[in-house]
Amino acid sequence: MGRYTGPVCRMCRREGMQLFLKGDRCFTAKCPIQTGRPAPGMHGARRRKLSEYGQQLREKQKLRRMYGMREHQFRFFFDKALKKRGVTGEALLQMLELRLDTVAQRLGFAPSRAAARQLVRHGHLTVNGRRADVPSMVLHAGDVVQVRDRKGSRDYAKTFMDNAEARGLSPWLALRKADFAGEILHVPTREEIAPIVNEQRVVELYSK
Repeated sequence: MGRYTGPVCRMCRREGMQLFLKGDRCFTAKCPIQTGRPAPGMHGARRRKLSEYGQQLREKQKLRRMYGMREHQFRFFFDKALKKRGVTGEALLQMLELRLDTVAQRLGFAPSRAAARQLVRHGHLTVNGRRADVPSMVLHAGDVVQVRDRKGSRDYAKTFMDNAEARGLSPWLALRKADFAGEILHVPTREEIAPIVNEQRVVELYSK
């Protein structure tokens, strides 16, 4: 199955909450969640009581859609988190946050995760001085992500960096605006990630 190319606001409406998929528009009054639009479909306005499985599925879908991943790729990350020491749910969140496209979006090099993914795929970024074009690359503490020294690349990133900084950077990241670079200070904790989902339900769903 190919990637989703439809209206991303539809996914937010389906989950009944902001997934921040459309960049700066999500922070304006035009956001359909802010305006109170119901879930898509003929019966979208109805509220149904979910079963235990239904609640687990919805949490998984929120997390998967938030990071723009297909099911098999999301399951691959979960299986890797399952093999790590510690709490599986927290390990999963840390791996998702440390993806190159997520870090690029957090640093403000792109307005949304989808745009950050395209930025990476087109070769506009480097990791520790080397060109990187794999959005799912998982970074580590001390890694430096930088926009390549090309006018087009840096002009694009400059457009969004100020907005990201004004909203507040994640505490585990450090931005050097003059160099168009950002460093991962440490692996983020669950409190620093502050997810809007219950990741334990995701673990329960895949553990069946």
